Amino acid sequence: MSDPRSPFLTGEHEAFRATVRRFVREEIAPHAAAWDEAGEFPRELYRRAAAIGLLGLGFPEEYGGIDADVFHRIVASEELSQAGCGGLSASLMSHTIGAPPIARFGSPEMKARVLPAILAGEKISALAITEPSGGSDVAALATTARRDGDHYVVNGSKMFITSGMRADYYSVAVRTGGPGAAGVSMLLIERDREGFTRTPLQKMGWWASDTAALYFQDVRVPAANLIGEEGRGFKIIMGNFNMERLGMAAGAVGYAEAAFDDALAWARERRTFGKALVEHQVIRHKLVDMRMRIDAARAFLYECAWQVREGGQPAARLAMLKNCTTQAMQFCADQAVQILGGAGFLRGSRAERIYREVKVMMIGGGAEEIMKDLAARQLGL
Repeated sequence: MSDPRSPFLTGEHEAFRATVRRFVREEIAPHAAAWDEAGEFPRELYRRAAAIGLLGLGFPEEYGGIDADVFHRIVASEELSQAGCGGLSASLMSHTIGAPPIARFGSPEMKARVLPAILAGEKISALAITEPSGGSDVAALATTARRDGDHYVVNGSKMFITSGMRADYYSVAVRTGGPGAAGVSMLLIERDREGFTRTPLQKMGWWASDTAALYFQDVRVPAANLIGEEGRGFKIIMGNFNMERLGMAAGAVGYAEAAFDDALAWARERRTFGKALVEHQVIRHKLVDMRMRIDAARAFLYECAWQVREGGQPAARLAMLKNCTTQAMQFCADQAVQILGGAGFLRGSRAERIYREVKVMMIGGGAEEIMKDLAARQLGL
């Protein structure tokens, strides 16, 4: 039976939703506040996530993946968001942006060597694109990879890398050629390469994510670690960005829903001036405004996902979708904290964590302003 929110979801999707929801309820939610304060979560969680099929979604079955469509991934993002711990979700699922270039463009040897361990939760995968000088302007990246015999010698740095401290495998954008997009390639770089160092970053939100700056000083990487063809990295990265933005949009809808749920529960319980908060018109209107934005954002999300499932690459719509859903998240997080009042300002509540993490969702994967410009270009404006 389809989910009443969407005709695109089947009984199989809903069964998977129930599995992920139980996993979040039992394995994540009770520890989310403590893990966020600690700035990390147990590495064992990756294996537990793999055991329920969460890590293998959409990856080739021959390497431990699971046959799944884009709606399985959306369901996973929505349900993981219910813990209200974006840093955990981002790091636990960092392979969804780090490993697809390997799965799609890596050599058979590379796939066989790294994918099974990643999908089993034994190894961690990260994507390294952004640099201190810029993020979305991939064509201008400065990290170089100079060919030296059967190796590349890598020099440069990356910034704001999710799973940057703990990852075992990094899919890294490098410049192997001249200026512009045509000079960009991708390399798989293992964490133990000599000259490769990492520094943790302190952030406003996503505390549980081990976000880091990466430094490469004469790091020798085998030429066999080239992902795809030399000079074809820009196209790989752009395709990866589209799916990253769809995943972030699904997460944003989930966080907005979680903020709404907390606000509604508090409004029904809290009493002021002799009646429940929800009985005050001003509060009811806030809740209606939240619900309206969530439902509109989810409808846009599912329609875009359907286009992707049917083989489309709606870059403009995905850019607008990311802005639409993160703006809904921003509105709902703000209203939830306002409704909760002092309780929403205290550290440890789900609404408080979501409020802190709004900005990274509006910046990561392509800032709001860049998404507007990308959409405008794609629309011929």
